[in-house]
Amino acid sequence: MKSARMNRLFGVSGNCFDVAIDHGMFNESAFLGGIENMQAAITIVASAAPDAIQLPPGTAPILQAIPGKDRPALVLRTDIANVYGNPLPRSLFSEVIADPVEQAVALDAACVVVNLLMLPGQPEVHQACIQNINRLKRACDLAGMPLMVEPLVMQDNAKAGGGYMVDGDLAKILPLVRQAVELGADIIKADPCDDVSQYYRVIEIAQDVPVLVRGGGKVSDKEILTRTEALMKQGARGIVYGRNVIHHDDPAGMTKALMAVVHNGASVADALGMIA
Repeated sequence: MKSARMNRLFGVSGNCFDVAIDHGMFNESAFLGGIENMQAAITIVASAAPDAIQLPPGTAPILQAIPGKDRPALVLRTDIANVYGNPLPRSLFSEVIADPVEQAVALDAACVVVNLLMLPGQPEVHQACIQNINRLKRACDLAGMPLMVEPLVMQDNAKAGGGYMVDGDLAKILPLVRQAVELGADIIKADPCDDVSQYYRVIEIAQDVPVLVRGGGKVSDKEILTRTEALMKQGARGIVYGRNVIHHDDPAGMTKALMAVVHNGASVADALGMIA
């Protein structure tokens, strides 16, 4: 049942913190900082007990090999794209892995995640993402597998310097989030916007589909915790952060601090006290 898997993600509080450690899927050397040793990275983050860890098929078995019933749920990354380099490759692509939902079921995943990319001047990549989602949607419904769609509005790579450069323009984020909803997303993983106080509009446009907010770029501890507190107060159902955890000197402490904000409404001051 899809609802049973959703319950594994959102738990008693109804919120979710998913730690993204799927960066190695995208063939960029800059993305490997902090995750050169995936066994160690996954073990450290899992020990802090986030709700979920987002992983590709190749390293998902490391998480699922952790004994006991309290390990974080698996969110399986199902697509690969080559859109993060600078300069961009001559030919861009976004495609799903083979039999993604079957792989997710075999790995006991609680959810699958797929991108809905919007890059300046690259409509073919956007079309490929829509095709990926359409292929996943029916298979997910038949298997009772929640589908997380990641509407990702990016800046021009040449202008932004490459990498995960979020375009926080709300006018671009809102229609892409709504498109993800209309394509059948069970969960939305959306960009933060430039003015965090306006994020309630993303929640509204998602039409009651739970919204988890991406972390964006690496920022200070106080900034990421303050932003998270503001997002949760506006109705976000949780967060999906990667670099702000895996690039941190104390990834377990940062995970615990963010969990306290997401689930218990901890203050920024109290959360900061949990980080070494």
